[in-house]
Amino acid sequence: MSKREPGLDLKATYLSLADGPDAVPLEVGPDFWPTIEQNEALAERLVGVFPFAADWTSWEIHPAGDEIVMLLSGAADVVIEEADGERIIELRDRATAIVPRNTWHTVNVLAPGQALHITRGEGTQHRPR
Repeated sequence: MSKREPGLDLKATYLSLADGPDAVPLEVGPDFWPTIEQNEALAERLVGVFPFAADWTSWEIHPAGDEIVMLLSGAADVVIEEADGERIIELRDRATAIVPRNTWHTVNVLAPGQALHITRGEGTQHRPR
């Protein structure tokens, strides 16, 4: 007899991808973000789905590694801060952006949707937009 179980919802359960063979589910409850700096999983890559409906109100930077952002639905522009100005990566039709580590970035939303993010969370910083 087959056993059935629901698949993971990456909006409610992130995955931590360590250097070893395991993908470890991390429940994303109300205390996840306020206590994230205390979570050892930040040293690994985190995989999760983020909904978006409006432009981000802040910039963020990931010093521990590149971030991969794949559009699942909607439309958005990832704005990358560079020495000579801003570079815009257009996310349409499941396009993917690679945000280099140590690079300030934000998102402008053109149509509400969702994006899959893969990043090392350790040392992530935010500043007002």
